[in-house]
Amino acid sequence: MKKSGKNIEKARKAVESRPYTLQEAVPLLQKVKFAKFDETVEVTLRLGVDPKHADQMVRGTVVLPHGTGKSKRVAVIASGDKAKEALEAGADQVGAEDLVEKIQGGLLDFEALVATPDMMRLVGKLGKVLGPKGLMPNPKAGTVTMDVAKAVKEIKGVKVEFRVDKTSIIHASIGKTSFDQKRLEENAEAFIRAVQKAKPPAAKGKYFQTVSISSTMGPGIEIDTASIEAL
Repeated sequence: MKKSGKNIEKARKAVESRPYTLQEAVPLLQKVKFAKFDETVEVTLRLGVDPKHADQMVRGTVVLPHGTGKSKRVAVIASGDKAKEALEAGADQVGAEDLVEKIQGGLLDFEALVATPDMMRLVGKLGKVLGPKGLMPNPKAGTVTMDVAKAVKEIKGVKVEFRVDKTSIIHASIGKTSFDQKRLEENAEAFIRAVQKAKPPAAKGKYFQTVSISSTMGPGIEIDTASIEAL
């Protein structure tokens, strides 16, 4: 057996087949870490919703108190002073008609796209390109805004966007294994609270079906859903 296989097997054996509280799971995740790089920590939730129905869609954003440990590439479609504000805030690419043309031509070297409301007439042309990749600016996600500087800073540093997939699962990165326990716990709690707040009125029964936390290479650790419903 390869060394990596032995390591993951050893890590799995250290995780009992029972749900843990978040306060138990985070230090266990860090204890069983074996990768030599700084792994991403992810929380995965399976929800009691049927996303096939529009009134049971779950989506939103959350500003993590301690960031994710990585910076996203952000493009901004704006003009004039707003374009200048975006550049000063650290946007990787800024433009108006010229940037729209580049995106239509296949430029997708960014992980988030922000646009001012007046530019949405241009952005609308990009629906077929951006839609399938989840990059279309959206007012609910805070990516259609006049405050482009705030949007850029949040996305690059601490803001996480989430959306339930067709299998009723939501997952998001909430930090790195190098974060201390308190920072990971507080980030996880902030994310879970945001998903709880986004619960659609049409959702009936148990909302949090299963919840787990894991690192890039590590095993999933089940979280006790009863312990997080009161967050």
